[in-house]
Amino acid sequence: MSPVEPKIVAIIPARYHSNRFEGKPLALINGKPMIQHVVERARQVALLSRVVVATDDERIARAVEAFGGSWVMTRSDHATGTDRLAEAAQLIGIADQDVIVNIQGDQPLFPAEIVEQVARPLLDDPALPMATLIYKIVRPEEITDPNHVKTVFDCHGNALYFSRSPIPFQRDPGEQDQPTYYKHLGFYAYRKGFLVTFVGLPEGQWERFEKLEQLRALEFGYTIRVVLTDHDSVEVDTPQDLLRVEQVLAATHG
Repeated sequence: MSPVEPKIVAIIPARYHSNRFEGKPLALINGKPMIQHVVERARQVALLSRVVVATDDERIARAVEAFGGSWVMTRSDHATGTDRLAEAAQLIGIADQDVIVNIQGDQPLFPAEIVEQVARPLLDDPALPMATLIYKIVRPEEITDPNHVKTVFDCHGNALYFSRSPIPFQRDPGEQDQPTYYKHLGFYAYRKGFLVTFVGLPEGQWERFEKLEQLRALEFGYTIRVVLTDHDSVEVDTPQDLLRVEQVLAATHG
């Protein structure tokens, strides 16, 4: 009897309350709430069998329902988006071997192909618990910016460490050979069984200092496969970012 092919499910965590941008998922971009843009892009991905918004707010749930989207209501006291993701995965009742792609609700311009890129390693290797995307830094100011997380990885494409500091550190800046820096993009794919295990682990010390959840997986000995993508992704962190997104959409659609 051949093994059952795992399903690929996208879950989009969407909170209403945000310190920097209250009600961000419902902010309008070209007349549509941002969460609708994200869901519509996810629906273009043939690999996905399901797209679900995980929220803790009735206003977001009503908005998703209004445009025909699928949603699940999660608790409001989650410390992280990953905790919300894990609860949603349990609520929608998928198998432990199924793959969950975490699509950020504040990235309304993500290219559809990056979902395939981040999920593919888990389809090719049934033992792999987790994968994420990285992008070669081309803007020098991002190397020292702590909001752009850097990573280093081994010859098999497995993450060694993630940091808000520039890694690797170049001891002799006068050397002709310059290191290549890679930044982490916030798209993850998890095996559902591992995701449940992950949120049950205690906070790691590296995670506590760097404020980066993915370090918990490394500290407890789990593999994170990194996938180099050619696509950067525009995040909406402030109301001003909405204008940038509308300008990109206008340029794309003429």
